[in-house]
Amino acid sequence: MTYTLLHHTGCSTSRKGLALLQENGIQPEIRKYMNAGEALSVADLKEIAQKMGGVSPREFLRDKDAQKFDIPTSMSDEDLFKAMVENPKLIQRPIGIKGDKAVLGRPIEKLLEIT
Repeated sequence: MTYTLLHHTGCSTSRKGLALLQENGIQPEIRKYMNAGEALSVADLKEIAQKMGGVSPREFLRDKDAQKFDIPTSMSDEDLFKAMVENPKLIQRPIGIKGDKAVLGRPIEKLLEIT
């Protein structure tokens, strides 16, 4: 089963998460979701939320960027998914996905929980 890592090369935590996986013998498929050709859709984000246990997208929202983009705390999950697609900087990273499980790598050691 393939391990996919939602990765942003400009994020030090994401780079450390990738290194941790590789140190543990895991060569994940990398999805650079910040690149237009690998961008996430609303359906992708809903699937990730489901694989995280049916969580709200707020569970993987970057709070400091939410403030920059004036995302109100009252925004519905549906609108938040749409905002994340329009502004992928809102998505916390790294996120590991394997089979029917996904995990936010904060701290990065959590990425090993689904290996």
